[in-house]
Amino acid sequence: MPEHTVRAFDAELDGLSATIAQMGGQAEAQLADAIEAISRRDTQLAERTIASDVRIDKAEREAESRAVRLLALRQPVAMDLRETIAALKIASDLERIGDLAKNIAKRALVLNREPPLRVVQSLARMGRQALSQLNSVLDAYSQRDPARAQEVWLRDEEIDEHYNSLFRELLTYMMEDPRTIGHCTHLLFVAKNIERIGDHATNIAETVHFLVKGEYLADERPKSDVTSTTNIDFQTKS
Repeated sequence: MPEHTVRAFDAELDGLSATIAQMGGQAEAQLADAIEAISRRDTQLAERTIASDVRIDKAEREAESRAVRLLALRQPVAMDLRETIAALKIASDLERIGDLAKNIAKRALVLNREPPLRVVQSLARMGRQALSQLNSVLDAYSQRDPARAQEVWLRDEEIDEHYNSLFRELLTYMMEDPRTIGHCTHLLFVAKNIERIGDHATNIAETVHFLVKGEYLADERPKSDVTSTTNIDFQTKS
């Protein structure tokens, strides 16, 4: 391959990685703002968070366009092919994280009109836990560090356990005082959205491991979410 062609190909790969990094930063900021909007009862921040989701959607379209161009025109193989496929997969997970953060902010608009419950601060801690997971896995991607990615993958169980605890606490509130059912249902939706964000961070960890090692993590993903046996249907679509 001529040297100028190699340089052009490398530049396109670098551009794709930069787009994913930008998208990751936007997803982190959107999640952080959504959690703050809940914990500080900040309705204006919630509204800004909802509006900012369009930036992540736009970045995902740019990443897809770059990846398709690489696949169609450059026909990458081996590591370069994995870079392209990984970018597509990570962009999809980040876009979904953005949607889930937007959903949390939408719930904040409703919750901020209700009297506060003590459990909200525990919910905020769970959100910051998911944010930490996202930050770590994005660092793993930028550094092409499979060991750090695997650490994130193994920590997914911590968010599940936090979710299970919140789930039980909120059900107790509702059983003890039926007047809180509406309020607690919104909080349950928020908790489920955060738990799903943890799952998407874990997806990214698996993709980073595949990117660097050329193989997926062999073990079954650790999961501790025991609430799936209930009859409550949490729809997390926007």
